[in-house]
Amino acid sequence: MLDFDLKKDALKASRWILDAKRVAAFTGAGISVESGIPPFRGENGLWNRYDPSFLEIGYFMAQPAESWALIKEIFYDYFGAAKPNFAHKALARMEEAGLLHTIITQNIDNLHQQAGSKNVLEFHGHSRTLVCLDCGGIYSAVEISLNQLPPRCEKCGGILKPEFIFFGEGIPEPANSLSFKAASEADVFVIVGSTGEIMPASMIPYKAKERGAVMIEINPVPSKYTHTLTDIFLQGKAVEIFRELTKQLNLEKRKSDG
Repeated sequence: MLDFDLKKDALKASRWILDAKRVAAFTGAGISVESGIPPFRGENGLWNRYDPSFLEIGYFMAQPAESWALIKEIFYDYFGAAKPNFAHKALARMEEAGLLHTIITQNIDNLHQQAGSKNVLEFHGHSRTLVCLDCGGIYSAVEISLNQLPPRCEKCGGILKPEFIFFGEGIPEPANSLSFKAASEADVFVIVGSTGEIMPASMIPYKAKERGAVMIEINPVPSKYTHTLTDIFLQGKAVEIFRELTKQLNLEKRKSDG
C-alpha cells in the first residue's frame, strides 16, 4: 500500500485496542513463519513438497503407518523444534496486560501457549496429545515413543492419532462454538497471518465484523479480508509489526507497573 505508514497506523491501531472493551486475535500460519514453520499453502508451502492426502482421515485409517511417517517428520521432528517468536510473545504480553481477551488460532503448533498465552482457542486442535481410536485413551505426545509407527495405545493396542483435525473431520467442540462466540463479543478483532482461505475458520472474522468490531489486519501481503473486512491493514511481517505495536501500547511500562 503506497500510503502505508507503520508508526502512524500502528498508533491508530493501538488506540483502538486501548479503548476496546474486548479484543480478540485470530491467528493463522503466517504468525509462525518467523519461528521456522512454513505455511501449508503458497510459494514455500508444505503442500508444494508433500502430497496432503496423508492427512485425509480415510487415508490415515487405511494406511496409518505411511501417514504417521510424514506426521512424525513434519509435526513432531520439524515443528517440534520451533520456538515462539516476538509476535507470539507480544500477544501473550497483551493478554497479561489485560489488552487481549482471547486468541483464536488455526495453528496446531502450540507456540501461543509456549509464549505464555492462557486463553487460546485451538480451532483445528493441537499436536500435544494423541487419542486412541479404539478406546478413546489420551496420551501426551512427549510420553509416546514414535520409533515404531503407528504408535499404539498402551491399554488396548489401538492406533493413536494426533488430536488435530484431519481433512474430512469436523471442527472439535467446544473450540468451534467458543471461537465464533469470542468473535461475536469482540469490539476489536486482530487478524494475524491468516489468508482467509480455509473454511470454516475463514468465516470467524466475518462474525466479528457482523457484530460491528473494528478489524485490524497484520499480514505481509493482502488477504481475502483486506478489501472486504479490514479497517486498518498493517502490512509487514508479524514480528516487525508487533515490535511497533508493543511500543505504541507501552507494554514494557505496563508490565513493570503490573
